[in-house]
Amino acid sequence: MFTNEASEHNQDAAKYTKRIKAPIYHPSNKKPHILELYDCSKMKRLLNKINASNVSDDEKKFLKFAAQRHNVFTYSKIADYYAHSSKEMQVLMEDSALVIIDFDKAIQHGYVKLSEEMTQQYLKEQDEK
Repeated sequence: MFTNEASEHNQDAAKYTKRIKAPIYHPSNKKPHILELYDCSKMKRLLNKINASNVSDDEKKFLKFAAQRHNVFTYSKIADYYAHSSKEMQVLMEDSALVIIDFDKAIQHGYVKLSEEMTQQYLKEQDEK
């Protein structure tokens, strides 16, 4: 019985040590409308409350910046929009980390942070290619 448990443990551990391939996205044939890419309804509600409040102007400014974090992005539609956009728009979307096309560039700009162990594994795999 112990052997079976050890074997199951080894099989489970193997699942997590296999090389993971990045998903490949296949864009649709339709460019979504820009308003389909995000939902800012919660942010707008917060801004209305902030504007109606009696806090100082500096506090309002801070709260308005913080409210932006409540915007919700629809990344599948963002990817479709990216695929059908001009090169200039694509670069701006990449710079904003709305899409990550170049993994090395994403690491360089700090959009993707890897633990030291993951970094070493990634570098090893790149050398093997």
